[in-house]
Amino acid sequence: MSWWWAGAIGAAKKKIDEDEPQQKHQAVALIIGVTGIVGNSLAEILPLSDTPGGPWKVYGVARRPRPTWNDDNPINYIRCDISDPDDIQAKLSPLTDITHVFYVTWANRSTEVENCESNGKMLKNVLDVVIPNSPNLKHICLQTGRKHYIGPFESYGKIETHDPPYSEDLPRLNYINFYYTLEDILFAEVEKKEGLTWSVHRPGNIFGCSPSSMMNLVGTLCVYAAICKHEGSVLKFPGSKIAWEGYSDCSDADLIAEHQIWAAVDPYAKNEAFNVSNGDVFKWKHFWKVLAEQFGVECGGYEEGQKLTLVEMMKDKGPVWDEIVKENGLTETKLGDVGIWWFGDVILGSECYLDTMNKSKEHGFLGFRNSKNSLISWIDKVKAYKIVP
Repeated sequence: MSWWWAGAIGAAKKKIDEDEPQQKHQAVALIIGVTGIVGNSLAEILPLSDTPGGPWKVYGVARRPRPTWNDDNPINYIRCDISDPDDIQAKLSPLTDITHVFYVTWANRSTEVENCESNGKMLKNVLDVVIPNSPNLKHICLQTGRKHYIGPFESYGKIETHDPPYSEDLPRLNYINFYYTLEDILFAEVEKKEGLTWSVHRPGNIFGCSPSSMMNLVGTLCVYAAICKHEGSVLKFPGSKIAWEGYSDCSDADLIAEHQIWAAVDPYAKNEAFNVSNGDVFKWKHFWKVLAEQFGVECGGYEEGQKLTLVEMMKDKGPVWDEIVKENGLTETKLGDVGIWWFGDVILGSECYLDTMNKSKEHGFLGFRNSKNSLISWIDKVKAYKIVP
């Protein structure tokens, strides 16, 4: 049984056997964005004893100090601002043993023009230092996303897009997109080093856990449910009818990490772009009941003509959240950091978009997730990190 097939039951839940003798590292990973949703999963999975290509030594880069919920991963944590070329030069140029880069970060700006400039600069800064200083560098994984097919947020409803399900061979849309900028930079930089390969990974809505993420959907819904529980209110669905009744899919963060590791070590996956999703579909009307059950709250539903938004419902809940944190001895957080309300509104208020995993399967990746089990497991992890009660 291959590792990524076995990983369908949760590779990140396995633990390193501390009694095993130390092995010489065969591969050295650099995770850019290690405290993000997928970065956190990579930090858990790469050091495991059965991870392909290993044993792995892991460097993890993030802008903030190392958070407590990430500090049990056996990685070398490096605090570095990748938008600052001098900081990158100082922190990353000494890392001459890197063999694989996993680029799983992004910056959110007001316009897509600014997104292209800021995110392009960050990736270029990293590659400008890592490629010349890493003689054994073999592969670079770049994570983008499904906006490759539907355009950036600012273009929604304004441009013609492709009909789903989305396949990787669809042409780029006629609109600027920082994902395209990142791909172009990657392709150009890889050409500078003989034998260096790349892969691009395009997840959909990610189910995972990171209080540091700007797109933390599961965490945001958990915070909303916890507030409903505290106030004794109904868990209302703040979204559209099409999202409530239509088919959706998602991408488990551990599965995305496994997908990237597969592409990093499997010769048949080199120099390709891949979608990555769980392989099944769901309806929010069913998952809303699951969320309510996990927090012991009354489940509401979609009401015809409703105009509910998380942004509006949660705008004055800061003091309520402070009370919840104090009463339950939770990790100290502010509501605006763990409840990404605008993002929740975008996902729950939008049309459902689906992709196809045929290309990954044809190239040898057979990993999958049961999305209901994925949701429950990540809710459990948000609770275990003491982000919600």
